[in-house]
Amino acid sequence: MNVKLKDPSLDKFFNPSSVAVIGASNAPFNLGATICNCLKEYIPFSGSVYVVNRKGESVHGWPGYTSVLDIPNQIELGVIITPAAVVPHFMRECGQKGIRNVVIESAGFSEQGEDGKRLQREIDDAVRTYGIRVLGPNCLGVLDNHSHFCCFYGAYKEIMDVFKKPGGVSYIVQSGGVGVVIIESLMDDVEGVNKMVSIGNKSDVDEADLIEYFNQDATRVIAMYLENIAHGEKLMKVARRVSKPILVFKSGRTDEGTAAALSHTAGMANNDAVFDSACRQAGIIRLKSISEIHSMPKMLTEMPLLRGKRIAAFTNSGAFGSISADLMVEAGLKMLRLAPETRERLRKVGGVFNVNNPVDIGPAPPQVYLDIFRILLSAEEVDGLLLMSSIWREFVIDVMKELVKMCREYDKPAAIYTPNSVGRIISVRREFRLPLFDSMEEAVRALVVSHEHYRYQLKKENPYGADHKESA
Repeated sequence: MNVKLKDPSLDKFFNPSSVAVIGASNAPFNLGATICNCLKEYIPFSGSVYVVNRKGESVHGWPGYTSVLDIPNQIELGVIITPAAVVPHFMRECGQKGIRNVVIESAGFSEQGEDGKRLQREIDDAVRTYGIRVLGPNCLGVLDNHSHFCCFYGAYKEIMDVFKKPGGVSYIVQSGGVGVVIIESLMDDVEGVNKMVSIGNKSDVDEADLIEYFNQDATRVIAMYLENIAHGEKLMKVARRVSKPILVFKSGRTDEGTAAALSHTAGMANNDAVFDSACRQAGIIRLKSISEIHSMPKMLTEMPLLRGKRIAAFTNSGAFGSISADLMVEAGLKMLRLAPETRERLRKVGGVFNVNNPVDIGPAPPQVYLDIFRILLSAEEVDGLLLMSSIWREFVIDVMKELVKMCREYDKPAAIYTPNSVGRIISVRREFRLPLFDSMEEAVRALVVSHEHYRYQLKKENPYGADHKESA
């Protein structure tokens, strides 16, 4: 079911050997200069960088020219960050120079009325004439954690720590601001960024092109923030034949949200109900909040998939067991009745207050946790586990590490929430690389997302006979 070929015309966006930053100068607050600084100081970039500005001045040590055509060497990627009015001129220069990949970070095109649409048509003419692939316009740029390349404007030193922690999630975002939130949030999580692409108005390269591309690299999960869909049939066709998890959070669910999105990135209004139905048919998991775009991927990379809806809950506080039961039923999961033999095994474990589901213990030593984990994960009636255990002693961290190993052994997932402060959860997650969720709601939602991907995976592998394979 996988896409067989990767589009080579996109390679140079992620791994160029030479870059021209068009519009970078030494003027105060020049955004192009921040790209030059990033490539010089923060990464640093191993290839060649050239800048183009009116004075032909060098920027952060990179040599400057007044025209793209004056650069003596071949250029693999052009990054344009100039006033919109001169972008078509520089697109033609890029074409004449033989540059076949261009990122247009400038704004002021189709999202800005008739004048902007006219400029966009001129860009489109250059694209057709010279065979250029374009990201943008009105975008932040590209980040690749493996080639160590980034052309984000405004990049600051702290955000470049993303390169210290390469991961398996590739992001496609229509908003640079959302991209920054994702990167900063993942600094405190177990997963990291493989690639991130800000597509802006997506006048050429769109989310479908990038999904197809990411299906053939080191990406393990594809996640998207979208504001509009220009080519829905193309997107759904590609998604159906990609086996990797595809997650999407789309704004514009209301009339007001749609209006706000269209003023941000040019596009057309989409019927949300139609989009939701299309996602289900194509195997795209629709996210419910913007935070899920960075919190959910770890469930898909750190745990086996949830093959059924039957969940056993385990807590060291009865209140959280009661709360979780409501949340799971509301989410469409099943609070199963444990089999008599499972309950009998639990009775033999010391310190168990309740052998029914949810299983409840009081203060107990590490072995009690480990015994209960093994009993529940080995039970045939259990598809997955929801653990809600506060870190009341340091050994709880150790038993959670063992739980992660057991989940892989039994090929069943656990969503883990520790009823502690968010600050404590983040600290433990970051230090011990445990896939902890910030809330019980988030943990339950992670189980749902895992099961959704399992069902979609079955459907893609066997579109006419997937349903009967699922646990009752």
